[in-house]
Amino acid sequence: MLVLLRHGQTDANARGVLLGRSDVPLTALGRRQAVAAGRALPRDARIVTSPLERARETAALAVPGAQVTVDDRWIEIDYGEYEQMTMSGVSEVDRLAWRSEVSFRPPGGESLVDVGRRVRAAIESLMAEAQERDVVVVSHVSPIKAAIAWALGVGDEVAWRLHLSVAAISRIAVGSMVVLESFNETAHLEAMDRH
Repeated sequence: MLVLLRHGQTDANARGVLLGRSDVPLTALGRRQAVAAGRALPRDARIVTSPLERARETAALAVPGAQVTVDDRWIEIDYGEYEQMTMSGVSEVDRLAWRSEVSFRPPGGESLVDVGRRVRAAIESLMAEAQERDVVVVSHVSPIKAAIAWALGVGDEVAWRLHLSVAAISRIAVGSMVVLESFNETAHLEAMDRH
């Protein structure tokens, strides 16, 4: 099983700005979300994470003491000049192009196609292991959406039609068939304050 965990909340997420490669920590709420997510993760799984602090911190809090492998291919999309902007700050022309052309690159950034290509390569490197044991990947919204597109056998343009909450879990069964078992699980967050 391939288990995908989006990192917990950051200040930028809370403010609704585009957060790509900026290396920021979790908020206090984000740290609590990471601990809560850990209760919903499989035990004894291999843990893989993006190199960014918010993902590494989520992994450390969700699975304390686990050995973690950092894989740069799970890093968030590069928003280039749009980093730390709201979508309303992006020109209307670019917003329309971005939502209609998967090859559109923000100035200085990368496209959804670029993200999809590197995520598919990362998944391929985990396939054999994920057939034998659980592999948990702690990543970001765009790479996880790319993994979901791969699981569904659809194009990267589906990213604009998916909502993925912070600290949400998605599960992909890999074997003779690839099956999306769940997407955007958040029940563990509802129980967060009861622990």
